[in-house]
Amino acid sequence: MQPILSITDLTKTYATGFKALKGISLDIREGEIFALLGPNGAGKTTLISIACGLVRPSGGRVTVGGHDITADYRSARGMIGLVPQELTTDAFETVWDTVTFSRGLFGKRRDPAHIEKVLRDLSLWDKRDATLRTLSGGMKRRVLIAKALSHEPRLLFLDEPTAGVDVELRRDMWRLVRALRDDGVTMVLTTHYIEEAEEMADRVGVIRGGELILVEEKAALMRQLGRKRLVIDLAAPVPGLPETLARHRLKASADGAQLFYTYEAAAAGAPDLGGLMQDLAGAGAVVRDVTTSQNTLEEIFVDLVSQRA
Repeated sequence: MQPILSITDLTKTYATGFKALKGISLDIREGEIFALLGPNGAGKTTLISIACGLVRPSGGRVTVGGHDITADYRSARGMIGLVPQELTTDAFETVWDTVTFSRGLFGKRRDPAHIEKVLRDLSLWDKRDATLRTLSGGMKRRVLIAKALSHEPRLLFLDEPTAGVDVELRRDMWRLVRALRDDGVTMVLTTHYIEEAEEMADRVGVIRGGELILVEEKAALMRQLGRKRLVIDLAAPVPGLPETLARHRLKASADGAQLFYTYEAAAAGAPDLGGLMQDLAGAGAVVRDVTTSQNTLEEIFVDLVSQRA
């Protein structure tokens, strides 16, 4: 199946000589949610701006649904919806008018029923006659999403869509994103909130210094790079780790009441937990409780960026 978005050897060098993108190649599958993660200045917004036809690349090619974003701009851009970072709206327009106008910009016929559905899905219907200057920041961000959906795009870019909104609204956005995916809309999401990628994404890409350093299925990424940690609560603190426990590379808490055993979740062969427990008993340590946890996507992301700095 042809990808809905195909990026090949994409580069961008600004007049100052700054290289924002360095040979990015990426295919986005139809119907997926792709999360693009990276620190500030990594190239996320530049990549999205080029894919949406807002910035000209220095080299490479971008196609949307088979249409070249430069040579066949109108056809390619008509398939794209963009929710930008900045709250750029006309303060004196009503919600209904600004969303309806956005649909007309793409040459779409008037469709009040579709506009109503979009506004209702975004909990904006009661605000349809309100001017944008009277809305809260969270409501204005909903309007940006409504504008991006007004012309029924197949590919939606969300550039930091929940920046500056409260937790409740962020969760509403997550529900909306899932509903859009169920309707067949493909989404590319950039975010600083790693939990958004962990919650919603099918695949994750990590960009740093204008280079795409990793693209992986989220579940596979968690399996391959995630570490598990065993926390062993002791009935009584141990003053120091006996030599018999050295092979397990344990670490003790400051008070000696807990031991920590970290291992790679995807490492070949199962960890020797049975041997660990036997050695603990042999050292006279009495185990009160054992809990496990696995690396979050945020921890994995931080590790990746620091390793490749």
